[in-house]
Amino acid sequence: MKLDFTTMDENWLANFKGGEKGLLAKMFSDEQNKIIRARLIAGATVGGHTHETGSEIIFALSGEATATTDGVEEHLNVGDCHYCPKGHSHTLRNDGPEDFEFLAVVVQQ
Repeated sequence: MKLDFTTMDENWLANFKGGEKGLLAKMFSDEQNKIIRARLIAGATVGGHTHETGSEIIFALSGEATATTDGVEEHLNVGDCHYCPKGHSHTLRNDGPEDFEFLAVVVQQ
């Protein structure tokens, strides 16, 4: 199935997962996965949260950010992939002057 993010509505998610500022997201969801193309604005964060029922994969498309998984920080640049396994906690912080654009897949088991 083809997902065309160019035709999807972009939604503003303020203080996502308890984070600061917010992000803009285009999302597809079914009973197995969420597939999200998002822009975390400059200086924004995704609040810390645990993936209890599945994992999350984040692929960096533009900008830069820091992902923190179980207290360990990793800097993300274009082309990097962040993985948060099931049962683990993570957060995301936009460190750069521009939006951090990414593609995320959240597996729902």
